[in-house]
Parts: sequence; C-alpha cells; structure tokens
Amino acid sequence: MATANPLLEPKRKYYSVEEANRALPLVKAIVGDIVRHYEQVEELQGRLSRVMSERKHDADDLYSEELSQTHSELEAQEDRLREYIDELKKLGVELKSEDGLCDFPSLMDDREVYLCWRLGEPQVAFWHEMEAGFSGRKRLPNRAGGDDVGR
Repeated sequence: MATANPLLEPKRKYYSVEEANRALPLVKAIVGDIVRHYEQVEELQGRLSRVMSERKHDADDLYSEELSQTHSELEAQEDRLREYIDELKKLGVELKSEDGLCDFPSLMDDREVYLCWRLGEPQVAFWHEMEAGFSGRKRLPNRAGGDDVGR
C-alpha cells in the first residue's frame, strides 16, 4: 500500500484575522458571483423541470427549442459557477454553503481552526473548531489583547 508523499501535497494556507480581512474584498466579489450564479442555476433547473413536465413526447413539439436553449444556458451557468468556486479554492478559502458562508483555515493556540465569514458581514469576526461548523461559531477574541489567532 502506497503512502502519501507530503512533499507532493500542496501546503495548506493559514490565514491570520488580518490576512483574511485583507482578502475579503476579493473573496466578497467571488462569493457574490457564486451566490448569483447559484440562484441562476436553480432558476434554470426549475425552468427545465417545468418544461419537461409540460412537454409532449412529440419530437416536433413547441418546447424542443426552449428545452435546448435552457439546457445550453444551464451548462454555461454551471461551468461559470465551478470557475468561481475553483477561484475561491485557489485562495485557500472554503465555500461551505451556497448562501455565501466561507471558512478561512487558521491556527489558534497551535491547532487548526476556521475563521468564519458569511456574505454580508463587514469583516471576519467569528471562528469555530474544524468539526464544529456554523453552529459552533464564536466571536473572535479582542485583538487588542494579543490573541494567537492566525499566528
């Protein structure tokens, strides 16, 4: 059985709170695009579903052109959505939900945690343990006290 070679694995980026907040303008733009494209994909999927349920099985039916056009549009939107998600991954930021919830890997007291941010929040102000998820979000400690987040 082969073992993973740590030299070939990409090094995980850890964000300090300051780095995460500096990256936020770009992350906000990408996540905003993801949320918009996800809504468009859902709308197109709904339209396809309605057309398919109303469609007659005649090859020359009135829905064939709309069906073909909607399929093409859906594929293009899904491709663009994947591109935005990949862009976010390249930054080392993890998209957790289609409503714009993101995690920035970080270190706190020598352990891995996530800095947690959701589209619409003005800055990164929360964190949670790796396994905790959104329900385990906690407000970041007061930065003036010299905490260890991201060091």
